[in-house]
Amino acid sequence: MLLDDITLTHSLFLPTEQFLQQLHQQEGEALQRKRAVLVTLLRFLETYKGILQEEESAGKVSKDLYMLIMKDAALYQAQEDEVLRLHQLVETVELKVTEESQPPSKQVKPLFRHFRRIDSCLQTRVAFRGSDEIFCRVYMPDHSYVTIRSRLSASVQDILDSVTEKLQYSEEQPTREQALILVAVASSGEKAMLQPTEECVFTTLGINSHLFACTKDTFQSLAPLPDEIQVLPGDTEIHRVEAEEIANHLTAFHWELFRCVHELEFVDYVFHGERGRRETANLELLLQRCSEVQHWVATELLLCEVLGKRAHLLKKFIKIAAICKQNQDMLTFYAVVIGLNNAAVSRLRFTWEKLPGKFKNLFRKFENLTDPCRNHKSYREVLSKMKPPIIPFVPLILKDLTFLHEASKTLLDGLVNVEKLHSVAEKVRTIRKYRSRPLCLEMESSPHQLQTKAYVRQFQVIDNQNLLFELSYKLEANSQ
Repeated sequence: MLLDDITLTHSLFLPTEQFLQQLHQQEGEALQRKRAVLVTLLRFLETYKGILQEEESAGKVSKDLYMLIMKDAALYQAQEDEVLRLHQLVETVELKVTEESQPPSKQVKPLFRHFRRIDSCLQTRVAFRGSDEIFCRVYMPDHSYVTIRSRLSASVQDILDSVTEKLQYSEEQPTREQALILVAVASSGEKAMLQPTEECVFTTLGINSHLFACTKDTFQSLAPLPDEIQVLPGDTEIHRVEAEEIANHLTAFHWELFRCVHELEFVDYVFHGERGRRETANLELLLQRCSEVQHWVATELLLCEVLGKRAHLLKKFIKIAAICKQNQDMLTFYAVVIGLNNAAVSRLRFTWEKLPGKFKNLFRKFENLTDPCRNHKSYREVLSKMKPPIIPFVPLILKDLTFLHEASKTLLDGLVNVEKLHSVAEKVRTIRKYRSRPLCLEMESSPHQLQTKAYVRQFQVIDNQNLLFELSYKLEANSQ
């Protein structure tokens, strides 16, 4: 248990490379220490796996340790199985001891909402790493754009260099004042200038935010792109599909995303470990998706102009929340309930009055379950009775980790606070427990199901709260 605690939390007090260097120094001593190094390195590689590929210096130390262990393989006869597992793990994380061959060409991975491509959104989600390449659109002040291919971990300066190359700027043309800057522009019009050294900005953008390249003198004139959602006659996909079908596709997709998040991303996200933001990309995408579902609920309801249909849709969303809870998908359950509690939706008095009493009572129970009183006591009690697989409400895990971090010091009088590290590691182990069994949902592979799957994975939402209120007042101007 202590070894697992240290492996999960060492980045809080000892960066990875230093941690491995300490093992390297211990390896040269007595047999008992050599065997301890074997066990520790094995646990380290089992925990980190692919993440270690992003740290070249740490990978080199791990390779050196492996070579020393194999050199003394005769000393580890009692731990032959561990040596074999170590060899397999070294191969898995690509720390090969032989001369490395040319790496295969990497596939460009799609992030959310990239070009609305159906074939991309239907692919099973896999984990992102900082070295992965993606396509990205960078817009100009006139809303024209260039498409660049970039590493996920690319710095803002790297992105600007690619944009400049695409625009075929000559070296003499831009003066210091005319140099390009990168700006994130939200759908509300809010602008944030990004610093050249910032990395992995793609996964931190808002739902309908876009990257703009401009000069400093055109910064103030930047305007968000026109609304991507067109209010057209006719019903959207949600009106034509049963609640159970939508709920199951939501759970299946969010399980894919949750499985992509390495357990150490939770530690790095809260404690800002030395691996940095590029290694929390999967977690940030999951949080972004949670926000997207909340706005999806509000968007669909507020774009439904007919009162009767809107009340029926409200009932369907409550059904979806109930089925997601039954699926033990608490992330989607929470997101739907929060979306229904959006102020622009909750003020629709006439719509809520048409809701059958049974569903009003059910929604009250859902509100009680998501009530944050007494540190989310109701939710925690329900969660404690569930067995894996579970998709938890991830923001609450981050809140708990933040509290553990701020409530006590990592080092006390120069010594490691083992109690704190154990508490952090225990929280991370709960994530491991939630994913200890596979999710099994029976869904057909018909064209209709594929259409629903594409709809669920490519939501088009309004995240501008002012615009949501405008739509709400158009529907029910006199609601209280």
